[in-house]
Amino acid sequence: MNSAVFLTLVGSLLLFAGISCEETPRQAVAEKKSSVPLTDYEKGLELIAKNDCLSCHQVEQKSIGPSYRAIALKYDSTEENLQSLASKIQKGGTGVWGTIPMTPHPQLSAEDARMLVRYIFSLKKPS
Repeated sequence: MNSAVFLTLVGSLLLFAGISCEETPRQAVAEKKSSVPLTDYEKGLELIAKNDCLSCHQVEQKSIGPSYRAIALKYDSTEENLQSLASKIQKGGTGVWGTIPMTPHPQLSAEDARMLVRYIFSLKKPS
């Protein structure tokens, strides 16, 4: 495909998507994303991406720590468990899943820690 045809196709796609040629796709996505409220699931994913969570946890498989799905299946989705797990994210802990400690994350607000737990609890649903 020659470059003129390619540029025409890209321009058409950008216009179809409502993105002007003056803004980059990244800017357009950021603007559209900020105008649409995120779900608990999306907020949880965003927090996981911003923090070091994936260095010890994976969604489906055990890594250094338990998988998110294993955590979700172990705990009922109650307010008490939500608070307890959010606190463990912030303060750290050991003993529930073996001898490797959960490192503390004091930089996370209580609400952000709760959002991470809500994301984990959302994994109880069949995928």
